[in-house]
Order: sequence, then structure tokens, then C-alpha cells
Amino acid sequence: MLSLFKSKKLTREIVSVLTMAGVLVAGAAYSVDSFAADEPRAPPPTRTSDVLTERVFKSISEIQELMSPEDENAQPDYARAKVQLDELNERYDRLNDFEKSTLLNFYTNYYLSTDQIDLALQTFERILTIEELREESRLRALMALGQLYMGEDRFTDAIDAFNRWRELSIEENENVYLGLANSHYNLAQYNEAIPYLINHMDMVQASGRALAKNIYGLLNLMYIELEDYVSAERITKQMVTLFDEPSDWRNLSAIYGYLDNDKKRIETLSISFAKGYMENESEFLNLAQSLAGADAPYQGARVLEAGFQKGAVEENEDNLARLVQMYLLAAEYEKAVEPAMKAAEMAETGEAYDQLGYVYYMLHDYRASADAAIKALERGGLDNPGDTQLFLARALVELDDFDAAEAAARKAQDLGENSARSFLTYIERSKQRFDVLKQRKEDAIDFYRS
Repeated sequence: MLSLFKSKKLTREIVSVLTMAGVLVAGAAYSVDSFAADEPRAPPPTRTSDVLTERVFKSISEIQELMSPEDENAQPDYARAKVQLDELNERYDRLNDFEKSTLLNFYTNYYLSTDQIDLALQTFERILTIEELREESRLRALMALGQLYMGEDRFTDAIDAFNRWRELSIEENENVYLGLANSHYNLAQYNEAIPYLINHMDMVQASGRALAKNIYGLLNLMYIELEDYVSAERITKQMVTLFDEPSDWRNLSAIYGYLDNDKKRIETLSISFAKGYMENESEFLNLAQSLAGADAPYQGARVLEAGFQKGAVEENEDNLARLVQMYLLAAEYEKAVEPAMKAAEMAETGEAYDQLGYVYYMLHDYRASADAAIKALERGGLDNPGDTQLFLARALVELDDFDAAEAAARKAQDLGENSARSFLTYIERSKQRFDVLKQRKEDAIDFYRS
């Protein structure tokens, strides 16, 4: 399933920023007065004190330098940092609550940096058990937990963490809404996810920022999963307007198909074609055949020709036969000749020659039509050889070759062609008319000679 937080690296970077924010707060909370040598030492802070003692502050500063050196060329020394963290942790029970949260935050940074996610999760949960934990620290820990649980595909736990965040926080947060939407989506709980995602979108737009395309895409996908194609159409039209990418036009066309709006589907495909967004064979064939089926076969043929020229549509027998059929439907017989010949040359059966014969017949080239029909029968593999025999008979009648036409028609009759019997009668009558006209012509010639 699609997830907006599937990148564990990204999730850990986000969490690291959150926890380091806690470190900066911790450092700021240490009172510099405790360094004054001439002043009497203050009494030890209580366990719920909101400051770091001098000893803890010194240890934390050293650990922070080891994990995030100020020198850009220096590498973090996580091993030494872990040793010092463990030394400080040995006195955990003697630390005040603020010191505990600071220590645990550094542990989470260490575990995240060393790819020990389970331990990081356990530590964040441990942070939440601190009795006098600052509210902002508790919120940071819950946010980090939600994001880490998502990164580990523990979406139910992520939802729990985010909901705990919302119960504690006075204000809503766009990232919490997004996390809830993403987690419910990955659990296929689309009805629950959609309101959270819409809230996220509203908050982002209210801040004057633009929404990322994948946010629209996620909402659109959930509407499609719910078969709410009316809402999917609305969102996809927004995506077309905002981003104008080929995939958006393809999706919009598909949605019109689900809505049984064939007119809009074909219009959308035509716009995609005009913009040059079509890339693969199925797209060209879809539009071409749709146009042909909508009484626009010539436009369909032009789309298919463009697919051939672009190299997106393979010039094989089937596709060439489709192009020929479109030209035939458009009564563009001369344009049909070339693709029909190409198809016949590469065909393994006689079907393409059968189609070529029909093209020639419509152009009144009966000799070429009869020759093509004969080749079709010789090559074989015809779906209906009786029909081809009868067609050959028709071409031969036009050539006044009645004996050959009769032979072809009788073969068609033997092959079960129902109309062959009546066509044999037609051949006989045509032959009689031909003989009568021939005799009259000869009589006229004799008359004028005498």
C-alpha cells in the first residue's frame, strides 16, 4: 500500500529534529549562576526541578559534542557517546525529571542514529512515564512515536500515539492529521482516513502553502477504493488544473469510464493526445478504437497513425488490421491499401489477404481483389473460408468469369455458407444477361458489316 511515511530514513530525520529540539531546551534551562565560584553553592535541586545540575549539564554537553561535532569534518563518535550515556543512566534514579527526559532524549537520538528503532520506540514510551514531564516534551515524544510506528508499519500503534497527542494538545497539528490519515489508509480504513486528510489539506492551505501532489493523489485513491467516483472526478479535475501531468489526464479518463460518461472519457483522451501526453500502445489504441466506436473512424485512424510514427504502437498484423478497418469505416479506401498490404505481407494466415481483397473490391479493382482472395484461401487459417470463397465468387462475377465464380460459390455452399445458394442463382442470371448482351453485340456488329 501507498504510504507517505514509508521512508524510514526520512522518519528518523524528523524524529531526530524533534528530540534535538528538546536538547536545546534542556541546555537553555541550565542556570549559569551555578558556575559562579564566589557565590555559595545552591542547594541540590528537587527531583522535579526544571533545570540541569552542573554535573549533568557537563555530561550532556560532552555527549552532544560526541554525537554532533561542531567541526564539520569530524565524524560522530557514537560508541563513546553510548558509554557516557550509560554512565549517566546509572544515576537515573537520582536525576530530576527534567534531567531524565534530557537523558532519554539523547538515548533516542543514539538509537535512531544507530538504526535501533525498537529501542528508540521503547525509550520514547519510557519518556512518557516521567511524572513531571513538560507538556511540550510529552507532545514531542508522542509525535515521534507516531511517526516511528508508521515507519515500522505499526499503524494501529501510530494511530494510538497520534490520538494521545490530540488529547493532550490544545491546538491541532497538520502533521498529526496527515499521520492519522496515512495510518488509517494503510489499514484500509478509508472512511476514517479521508476526514483527517481533508483537515490536513485545509490547514496547509489556510497557512498559504501549496499542497504536494501526492496528497491529492492519496485522497483521490481512497475515493476510488470506496468507488466514490463523483468525488474522485472532482479531485482529479483539481489535479489536472494544478499539475497538468499525463497521469492525471489518464486517471480522469478512467474515472469517466467508471461513471459511464463515454463522451467525457473520449474528450479527455483526445485532450491528452493533443497535448502529446500519450506514451504507450494501450493509450493510442484506446483512443483510436473509442473514436471509431463513436462514429469518428477517420480521427481514430489518424490517432493510430500517430502512434505508429511515434514508435509507441507496434506495426504488427493486428494493429495494421485495426487501422485498415478504421479507414474502411471512414470510406477512405485508398488510404487503407498500404496498411492492408503491409499486414498481408507479415501475416501467417490468410485473414489479412482477405481484408486486402475487400479493400480492392471497394476500389473496383476486381482483378486485384480476386487475386487477394485466392492468396487468402491458399494461405489458410481463415475464420470463415466459406465467406472468402463467396467473396471470391463476387469478384469473379465482376470480371465476367462466371464459370470460376460458380465453382467458388459451390465451394462456399459446401463449406456451409448459407447465402451461397441464392448467389449461385445470381451468377446464373448474370451469366444469362451477359450472354444475351454478348449475342446482341455480335448481331449488331454483323448487321453493320452486312
